[in-house]
Amino acid sequence: MKNLILVVALFFIGFSAQAQVKKNKNAKHEIAVSGNCEQCQIRIQNAAYLVRGVKSAIWSVETNQLSLILNEEKTTITDVKKAVAKAGHDVDEFKTDDQTYENLPGCCQYERK
Repeated sequence: MKNLILVVALFFIGFSAQAQVKKNKNAKHEIAVSGNCEQCQIRIQNAAYLVRGVKSAIWSVETNQLSLILNEEKTTITDVKKAVAKAGHDVDEFKTDDQTYENLPGCCQYERK
């Protein structure tokens, strides 16, 4: 009988611990994204918005920072970084491929690190 009570107690403790790992529906993130101008801004923001779960994406020309609000139940910051890199703009972990970078307009070809 003691073993049964112990098993039931551990079972409920396991479920309650799992329930506490709740994802944030309005997570705020800032990431550095390479770019130069308003055309870059439109391209970067559009790439971010194409990721399901992104609620807000604002890229600053002056600071090269992309401010995001996203639903972590639907996406991750890594998904957004990959989408922005695929659109032609380097982020910390992911770099765009050379062909995509070369296809950017001249004003959008930032200095690559």
